[in-house]
Amino acid sequence: MAGDPEFVDWYHRYCLLSQAPGAAIAAARRYRHTDIRSILPSIHVPVLLLARPDAVEEASWLPAARYLADRIPGARLIELPGRDSLLAVGDQPSVHQAIDAFVDEVDRERSELESVLATVLFSDIVGSTERVAQLGDRVWGELVERHHAHVRTLLERYRGVEVDTAGDGFFATFDGPARAIRCARAIVEGVRSLGIEVRVGLHTGECQTIDGKVGGMAVVIGARVGSAAGPSEVLVSQTVKDLVIGSSAEFEDRGERELKGVPGTWRLYAVTG
Repeated sequence: MAGDPEFVDWYHRYCLLSQAPGAAIAAARRYRHTDIRSILPSIHVPVLLLARPDAVEEASWLPAARYLADRIPGARLIELPGRDSLLAVGDQPSVHQAIDAFVDEVDRERSELESVLATVLFSDIVGSTERVAQLGDRVWGELVERHHAHVRTLLERYRGVEVDTAGDGFFATFDGPARAIRCARAIVEGVRSLGIEVRVGLHTGECQTIDGKVGGMAVVIGARVGSAAGPSEVLVSQTVKDLVIGSSAEFEDRGERELKGVPGTWRLYAVTG
């Protein structure tokens, strides 16, 4: 460890054996006058320290590794088998396994930290296939464009975020369920002037951020709730209903449903006022 006389002496001897003498001496002098101990507590990235406690005592990295682990917040020290002080030689499978396990754990933690609580909205036009056959591709395409413009206007008004658009359906998120309900009702009422009906489903839950977009089971549930809604109906999960208790929203119990791909049964409610 930089600043530790024992470490510097060991490093100096190592450099003399592995490098040209001039370069080794210059490197040892540079490290001898570099002391980073004061900044160790300010390191806030995942740190993995590997050392072999059974290595030859005078060449062991273990004291330095323990010192670092005690002073770097959240650092993890793993002691490996073997007598080689350098990790690049000796038992390599244990080194690779330790690194792989650490990286996997960091990825899991990062995924959990990047989750957000959101209300997801799914909507789609009812009977779109029949309307395409009735109106023809060109007229239907113009109608869908007007529908999209209307929905996007309402999403902006109610501070919703458009995540995806597939065909005639929308997937959006809100940071509050009450605004999502108001937006959903406004969408249902507004598109009637276009001569079409939509169904809308809402659910609130922890969503994972995947490539800049929300995903995970909460999104799947929201999509399934939307699929269960009837024409001009806003259907919500029990979670959404519970979160807006005390608001002006009114609901009608639609009973328990099985949602495709989602464990258990889910009680759903239609927004009535």
